[in-house]
Amino acid sequence: MLTVQTRHAIHQDHAKGMDTATLRQHFLTEGLFADGEIRLVYTHYDRFTMGAAVPAGGALTLDKVAETHTPSFLDRREMGIVNIGDTGTVAAAGETYAMNNGDVLYLGMGSGPVTFAGEGRFYITSAPAHRTCPSRLVTVAQAKEVNLGAAETSNQRTIRQFIHPLVMDSCQLVLGYTTLHNGSVWNTMPAHTHDRRMEAYLYFGMTPEARVLHLMGEPTETRHMFVANEQGILSPPWSIHSGAGIGAYRFIWAMAGDNVDFTDMDMLEPGDLR
Repeated sequence: MLTVQTRHAIHQDHAKGMDTATLRQHFLTEGLFADGEIRLVYTHYDRFTMGAAVPAGGALTLDKVAETHTPSFLDRREMGIVNIGDTGTVAAAGETYAMNNGDVLYLGMGSGPVTFAGEGRFYITSAPAHRTCPSRLVTVAQAKEVNLGAAETSNQRTIRQFIHPLVMDSCQLVLGYTTLHNGSVWNTMPAHTHDRRMEAYLYFGMTPEARVLHLMGEPTETRHMFVANEQGILSPPWSIHSGAGIGAYRFIWAMAGDNVDFTDMDMLEPGDLR
């Protein structure tokens, strides 16, 4: 079963007047992971798509998606898949990839139908592509590891880069995930924006009662949402994307836009935020 939501791009002036329910309607993605289903959110932020496939021991195939008006979803797109569940497999273009928890699979443009099977919980990201790059499975051990922050500022964290120029080639999709160290709660602080590309978060690895206070909005017009496990956030190019959690959590970040330079950020000091 396939379901698709569409999210339109929101101007920052419009976002200033939104109440909590309206902010969540436009920027929060929830209910992505459902047994026996593929659920996608097709956005008008760089035509980025996020979603999930949960085969629950069976098999699910992603092929035609009406919103793209192409015979198969990946005809003019690339895809990044993260398994946040138990071991499963993903098959595409005649290859079958076994994915353990934390592994990331990149599928290049033209890979055709994608079949998810086993006990994996597969987080899906996709962006339009103008060239085909080789498909590749990147295990946790093969990712590039970057350690940032400090215990004194409550933001000590490990970043693992998977679909990234220092690890592999892609057209415009960049993806990895961040793990907070024990006792640290702040992610992506100091905050930043990058007008050249959008970004999406998926928060995971949380207990049912835990929440992340996610900050968004223009630096001088910040807004917030409380986010639960396996819920996502769409972050427009004009918005900061930062948060602090109650208890342990991780988040997957994925970006698409003008370039694949991970350091292309407009940094902000905490004193600049309002």
